[in-house]
Amino acid sequence: MVSIIEPGNREGAPVSLTESPRDIASLKPRGETSRPFKGRFTVDDAAIGAADGAARIWEASEAGPIIIGSEGHKRAFCRMLIDTHNPYRPSIVDWPILDPEARDRLVSLPIWDIAMQTEGNASLRVLSYAETIEDPLLREAVEIDGFEETRHKQVLSNLVQAYGIPLAPEPEYLPPRHPEWAFLLAGFCECVDTFFAFGLFALAKRSGFFPPALVDTFEPVVQEEGRHILFFVNWVAWRRRNLPPWRRVLFAVKILSVWAFLIWERIDLAREGARGAQAGTRPQDNNFVFTGSKAIGGVDMSAAALISVCLSEHERRFSGYDARLLRPNVMPYLMRSVSRLFRWRDLAAAD
Repeated sequence: MVSIIEPGNREGAPVSLTESPRDIASLKPRGETSRPFKGRFTVDDAAIGAADGAARIWEASEAGPIIIGSEGHKRAFCRMLIDTHNPYRPSIVDWPILDPEARDRLVSLPIWDIAMQTEGNASLRVLSYAETIEDPLLREAVEIDGFEETRHKQVLSNLVQAYGIPLAPEPEYLPPRHPEWAFLLAGFCECVDTFFAFGLFALAKRSGFFPPALVDTFEPVVQEEGRHILFFVNWVAWRRRNLPPWRRVLFAVKILSVWAFLIWERIDLAREGARGAQAGTRPQDNNFVFTGSKAIGGVDMSAAALISVCLSEHERRFSGYDARLLRPNVMPYLMRSVSRLFRWRDLAAAD
C-alpha cells in the first residue's frame, strides 16, 4: 500500500504530493490546513535518491568563520534547514507487507500513543511560533520545520492504520498561549527524544527487529529530526545573542522553566505508567529507552552500552553538516556524565 502525504490529509488517504510546505503556516489546531497547496511533483527514483542524499550533506556558502549571532549565522542555519528539506521522503511511503511475527513485534511496542501525541503537539507549537516571526528567511525555515513535524505525525497515522495498531483517543491540540515558550519546549523535547531515537534506531537496524523495508521507510524521519535539533540549537544561540542584556536574562529563565517542565512531565508520565501497570492495563512504557533496548537490540545491553551507541550515532548523524554550525550538546554532555557514573559504580562494585 502506498501513501503520499500532504498536511491537509489527516486520515492518511493516498493523495497527490504537493510542491511547497509554505502554506503549512496556516495549520489549524487539529492539524488541518486552511487552503490547499499548489503544484504537483513528477516523482522518479533518481529524484528521490538525489533529494535523500542532499538532505544529509550541507555546507554553508559563507566563507571563513561563522560568528554566532551574526546575520551570516542566521542565514547559515536557516539555509541548512531549507536546502536540505526532502520533498519526497517520508511523504511517499510504500508500506511493506509484514509477516505475522514482524507485525506482532511492531504492534507490541508500547510507544505509539506517546509518539502520536508528541508529534501532534510539536507541529502545532512550531507552526504557532512561525506565525509570530517577521524575518522572512527565519519564518520560512520554521514553517518547513513545522511542515516536517506535521508530516511525521501523518506518517505515524498511516502506519498505525496500515498495521492495525490500537491507539487511545488523541487529545485536542490547542494553540499555545506563549508561542516562543512553546517553540522552546518543542525543541528541547526533540533534543532529548532524538538523542535516544538515534541509538534505538541503530540497534533495530543491526538486530533485524524491523524488516529492512520498514527501516528504510523511517530512516528519513530519523534524519529529519536530527536536522530539526541542529536548526533549533543554532536558533537558540542566535536568538540569545540578539537580545538586549536584560532580555537575555528573561530568555535564560524561560529556558530553565522549559527544562523544569520537561523533567516534571517525564516524572508524571512515569507515574502514570506505574499506575497503569498496577491497574492491570497495558500502559505506554515511558522508560522504553532503557527497558526496550534489549528487545530492539536483540542483546541484554547495559545502560552505559546504550548511551555509547546513542553518542556514536549522534556524532554520525551530524557529520555531514557544516562543522561551523553549533551541535546539540546538552544531552551528549549529560549522558557522558551518567555513563561515567555507571563506570565508577561498576568499579566500586568490583572492589
